[in-house]
Amino acid sequence: MADSDRPEKDSPARPARRKPSASKQPGKARATAKSAAKSGVKSGAKSGAKSASKARTKPAARRKTATKSPKAAVSPRAEAPETGAMPPGAEIASSPFAYGALPEIPVEDVKRLEELSRNLMQSALKSQKVLSDVMRKSLEGDQSMLPQADPLHAGPEMLQVWENILSDPELLMQSQADLYRGYMDLWSGTMGRLMSGEAKPAVEPEKGDKRWRAKEWSEHPVFDAIKQSYLLNQRFLMGLVSGVKGVDEATKRKAEFVTRQIVDAMAPTNFALTNPEVIRETYETRGENLTRGLMNLVRDLERGQGRLALSQTDMEGFEVGKDLAATPGQVIFRNEVMELIQYAPATEKVRKRPLLIAPPWINKFYILDMRAKSSMIAWLVEQGFTVFLISWVNPGPELKDASFEDYIRKGLFTALEKVEQATGETKIDTVGYCIGGTMLGTALALMAAEGDTRIASATFFAAQLDFELAGDLLVFIDDEWFKEIGRLMDAQGGVLDGRTMADTFNMLRSNDLVWSFVINNYLLGRQPQAFDLLYWNADQTRMPKRLHLSYLENFYKKNRLARGEMEMAGHRLDLSKVTIPVFMQASREDHIAPAASVYRSVKLFGGKAQYMMAGSGHIAGVVNHPDAKKYQHWVNEALPDTLEEWLAGAKEHPGSWWPHWRAWLFDQSDTMVDAREPGGGRLKPICPAPGEYVKVRS
Repeated sequence: MADSDRPEKDSPARPARRKPSASKQPGKARATAKSAAKSGVKSGAKSGAKSASKARTKPAARRKTATKSPKAAVSPRAEAPETGAMPPGAEIASSPFAYGALPEIPVEDVKRLEELSRNLMQSALKSQKVLSDVMRKSLEGDQSMLPQADPLHAGPEMLQVWENILSDPELLMQSQADLYRGYMDLWSGTMGRLMSGEAKPAVEPEKGDKRWRAKEWSEHPVFDAIKQSYLLNQRFLMGLVSGVKGVDEATKRKAEFVTRQIVDAMAPTNFALTNPEVIRETYETRGENLTRGLMNLVRDLERGQGRLALSQTDMEGFEVGKDLAATPGQVIFRNEVMELIQYAPATEKVRKRPLLIAPPWINKFYILDMRAKSSMIAWLVEQGFTVFLISWVNPGPELKDASFEDYIRKGLFTALEKVEQATGETKIDTVGYCIGGTMLGTALALMAAEGDTRIASATFFAAQLDFELAGDLLVFIDDEWFKEIGRLMDAQGGVLDGRTMADTFNMLRSNDLVWSFVINNYLLGRQPQAFDLLYWNADQTRMPKRLHLSYLENFYKKNRLARGEMEMAGHRLDLSKVTIPVFMQASREDHIAPAASVYRSVKLFGGKAQYMMAGSGHIAGVVNHPDAKKYQHWVNEALPDTLEEWLAGAKEHPGSWWPHWRAWLFDQSDTMVDAREPGGGRLKPICPAPGEYVKVRS
């Protein structure tokens, strides 16, 4: 007898075993079943063969009739005669494969299935609409909507690198031997875990790799093996590319970057069937997470008008000027490239020398004025500084021809004039952050050439002036990328849209800023949470074509300022002519302005300069409020030839570097005066801080 035809072990009565010959007579068995159906078992059926015939043609009606009878049984076995013998053929009717034994689906499951199907249908229809819109725009000539086979334009470099790898038998043999050894260790370790529960891993994730936080990646033998297999392959591929010989540094750097992007994309965490967290969520929600994820994907495609605009945070969770950038102040001047904000004093006495901050124009300035507990602007005001800040315009096509010199003269130099009008001071301390620092350094060289002495000291946050070691962003400055950027800006009216800039920076940390949100939004079907830093990161600005291309050409591609080859307003710019005091902050884990690159930059000045390195990266290394008591910083007054020598002589201090910088500023000038109100009675405030330019969304 087949297993499906056997009575349950706990059945109250077990029928007599059939004779072997019976199982070989299917016709007789069918006749027996038919006879049983006609005569009926003790189930409340009243119409004999007529009811059985209806049940065969209308199963739903049969089940409905059966449930109406108060004597209806779940299966014929339960109503077997008390004699202990089951009616002939009843064991066939009791099989889960039997026609009348299908269980009823609970109403709530039917409703959930119906809702799931409806959501999938709606998502499919929306997906088709989005796809048709993309195709229509492509056919109408919007080239930015067309898919690209090589979006990183790295085909020639990758071909050259792999040709050199395949022609190097020593590199191949060593790498393959390491891979083989790793898999042998993985196999023995996995078998050890299955047998005894303990084993030494063959490979460990890099420190800080957050992809493997789910407990299954370390506790479950199968998922642990999947993780280690991926890490071994990752090490193998990256080792081949990093060990290649016979290619120039730029080619190797681009190949490493592209290989890293591919390897990150292929991680098992990014796929539903190999991510234990997604599997668990799918089981618990009966697949609703995938439905929600598809809807999230459709919304992101709609928001990007066919291009994927990956949601990283709830963009409705904050309001600039209320939740962020809320330090009191006034806009005291405005022109076509910037608004100048003066912040209201928080102390009765303030430092006599004002402080002017030039943030990057690639991002919004309020990274320095987030919530009160982390705001550098609010902290500086509380320390007794009169703080001025440039808020750059979010440019449109009307500024496509604005130049780097325009931003210096109409931005920084005009701001210096207005600070002098508002305070009466002719000596001003300045700060430049990131590209704002690159502009400040260039302006200092121009001022030295023109004999302008209004800037008394300069502080640089994560800023580069020497781009020889500029890090991963060097990948995006070759000829192919210049053509691509130019094409995009022409298609967008002469500006580079903020989403393109955001995508570029996100690629530098794809696991944290891309794939983690793909998993959260599309596989787990969750909504991004409101997070101030990610809100700021998504609030990108546009870039004028002439300004952006000249910046990439002069600094990243040609490194002209550091080499003394850059010209502006008829002057050859020379940073060695800048002799004012300089304070240069770097961050140990900065991937945009690497610490080594910043160290090369500080060595270019001709006066007394101090280099200081903070813990963390490009943002957290700069914005680290003392009350947070996080990270650390290193100080060394000397400037030896190399960063390694500087580190050897540096002293580590816990916590924020802001108090150390404050002391440095007061060492330059500690005279105090009565607090100044915005405008100083000489400039009429235009509107409250943070102004209007910062609120313009791309």
